[in-house]
Amino acid sequence: MIKITADSTCDLPPNILNALNITVTPLHVLVDHVNFRDGIDITQQDLFKYVEVENKKCTTAAINIYEYEEFFAPFAKAYEAVIHINVGARFSSCYANAKMAAQRFDNVYIIDSQNFSTGSGHLVYDAALLAKQGYPAEEIVEKIEAIVPKLDTSFVMNRLDYLKKGGRCTNIELFATTLLKIKPAIEVRNGEMIVGKKYRGPLLKCLENYIKDRLQNNRDIDYSRLFITHSMCPPEIVEQVKASVIQYVQFHEVIEAYAGTALSVHAGPHTLGLFYKRK
Repeated sequence: MIKITADSTCDLPPNILNALNITVTPLHVLVDHVNFRDGIDITQQDLFKYVEVENKKCTTAAINIYEYEEFFAPFAKAYEAVIHINVGARFSSCYANAKMAAQRFDNVYIIDSQNFSTGSGHLVYDAALLAKQGYPAEEIVEKIEAIVPKLDTSFVMNRLDYLKKGGRCTNIELFATTLLKIKPAIEVRNGEMIVGKKYRGPLLKCLENYIKDRLQNNRDIDYSRLFITHSMCPPEIVEQVKASVIQYVQFHEVIEAYAGTALSVHAGPHTLGLFYKRK
């Protein structure tokens, strides 16, 4: 049997992790230098309370080599092979650390997702389905790595102050976007984040325009699965997003997922994105 593992940043819902025997290992979230484990010791609600109410500084830290070695060891012993899918190498040192740790074993394979959140979650999900079907490890790795360039990841940020707190945007950028009510779309291209189209107005209006731009007349979409991933968006907005998606594309599977704390540290509340694959 093949064991599929991933970083906690894959953001797959617990029911999928449990159904497909996927095990995740948590990144670290540091709150005023106090260490929490993503998805275990800290939730989105906790994170936003620390930032909004208690004005604490929150950052993230990668899983280190020793932690990966300890994580892989029991699975490498119990399974024919272990396939681990990392958050993108350009977003974190997790991939480099996992590659170093895997050298201790002869049956642990490491994949750079070149992505994050449910972008990498697609790969984890697909790898687990292939493992369930009995594919050998080398073929699973080959098939998953072929999907990496087909991932389409983007999201709209409601606020930029969380990026500012993390040093990822300037005071001028923050002031301008706040004053003009601009909500930028962030895209992942070639393993890096870039700023895409900028939307203006209330969040729901921006999201509806974003969905239209991403999906309308897009003939390059793989209709198999869509993740709608967000950080504590109001339920009524999420439902409207689902309804808007259906206007343009009938995905076979639409999954609502919550962005983990490791992503929410930078994205802030009410960020929402569409994560699908291209043909």
